[in-house]
Amino acid sequence: MVPMKNILILGGTTEARQLAGKLSHRADFSVTLSLAGRTESPVAQGVPVRVGGFGGAAGLAAYLREEHVHLLIDATHPYAARISANAAEAASQTGVPIFALRRPVWEPVAGEHWTLVDSVAEAAQALGAAPRRVFLAIGRQEAGAFEAAPQHRYLIRSVDPVEPKLAVPEAVYLLARGPFPEADERALLEQHGIDAVVSKNSGGEATYGKIAAARTLGIEVIMVRRPPLPDVPSAETIDQLAAKIDHLLDPEAERGV
Repeated sequence: MVPMKNILILGGTTEARQLAGKLSHRADFSVTLSLAGRTESPVAQGVPVRVGGFGGAAGLAAYLREEHVHLLIDATHPYAARISANAAEAASQTGVPIFALRRPVWEPVAGEHWTLVDSVAEAAQALGAAPRRVFLAIGRQEAGAFEAAPQHRYLIRSVDPVEPKLAVPEAVYLLARGPFPEADERALLEQHGIDAVVSKNSGGEATYGKIAAARTLGIEVIMVRRPPLPDVPSAETIDQLAAKIDHLLDPEAERGV
């Protein structure tokens, strides 16, 4: 009998849930999905779930040892830079192999008007002094940065409520969970008269609709660049990552048997 391999997935993305579901069907894998707990009502995952932080790299390293984890998968959001750094450090401390699931970044195409910035605070400044109608599609965690630009009207979309509400004169709050088709995004932008979209370069198809809709409508996109992430083995898709896992944890697959 092949010994069962323990896999810990650091999640919080659609791909993490899909990967956990794909691996859960394997009798030789025991999969646990870890969520940071920032979303109040997470989607059902289909595998055992651990909620909450580990206490930094040292805490995660201790967990990897205590739970005899054979493989650590970083499938967190591309902007969860601190968690990714802790994962890489914990893997280094323990010798546990690590793979990351990294979506390709969105690239501007002809007809798009992007303004690239390095932070959400810079995005607020890039909107300029003149009042604008702005669609904030960055989640709730950093929405407070736009209190520095109260002259604008904001449409703010998030999975969970923004609490407290922003200290700005005009803001509309929309609770929704993707995916967001392009046609729906275009209708939303037109309905609210949006003339600027603020987005993070999350990658993937689920939230690209707003970018395509902005291009169609000639709307500027203030795009927040991704933070630097650790240099660890990675894959761009679930299938690619699953194949790498097989080669790492299945000796027969490694030999091509």
